Amino acid sequence: MRLSRLVLIGLILSAFVVQSQTQDSYTYSKEFIWGVNKNSSSGLIGGLVFKRSREVKENVFETYGLEIMNVRHPDEVRKSNGSGNFFLYGKSNYLFAFRTQYGRDFILFHKAPQQGVEIKAVFAAGPSIGLVAPYFINIGQDGSIKEQYNPKNPNHSFDKIAGSAGMLYGIGDSKFAFGGNIKAALNFETGVVKSQVGGFEIGVLIDAYTKKIIMVPTATNKAVYPTIFLTIFYGSRR
Repeated sequence: MRLSRLVLIGLILSAFVVQSQTQDSYTYSKEFIWGVNKNSSSGLIGGLVFKRSREVKENVFETYGLEIMNVRHPDEVRKSNGSGNFFLYGKSNYLFAFRTQYGRDFILFHKAPQQGVEIKAVFAAGPSIGLVAPYFINIGQDGSIKEQYNPKNPNHSFDKIAGSAGMLYGIGDSKFAFGGNIKAALNFETGVVKSQVGGFEIGVLIDAYTKKIIMVPTATNKAVYPTIFLTIFYGSRR
């Protein structure tokens, strides 16, 4: 259903672009964008996206990208112990994904200066490095004891957890997981200034690792993470 809605949006915008084309379009050869990502494996904000591209032939751009994402387990639930301190009950590890990408952008429709929308088909793939960081909780009456959550530890029962120790606590004990990613998307650029870029990108991405990432030990964990995403981006071109 989500994918169908994204495709419908793309078709509507494509129809709008056809109506708004003029002969006064402009060209460019280099572009750099950065953006904020929301996806089906994330919370409110999934992470950050960076991409540099250069023209290799008419309407085709070579791209180099980097994505930094906080991947969530679908069974993660934010709870409170009643004292106002929140934590993710059952979570044992974070997964921070660093995805490098090499690909091609194909311009499907050019925009006219200060009007219309430019649409690109986006394809990219590359290696992924997963940073598997332990999730620490505060336990004890005063919450002074910090330990990685373990469902087998009787001291980690719901009523004994005082809160979360914080996202960065224990990050020095992280381990790495290696894999790869591939994505396909439609890119809609709506900027009105030639030297600046603004718009959004919608698509699908598959991030796969060589082993399962144990984020919630009592739930089903996996090595492959298919997602639907939306990225709002901004940047420059020349």
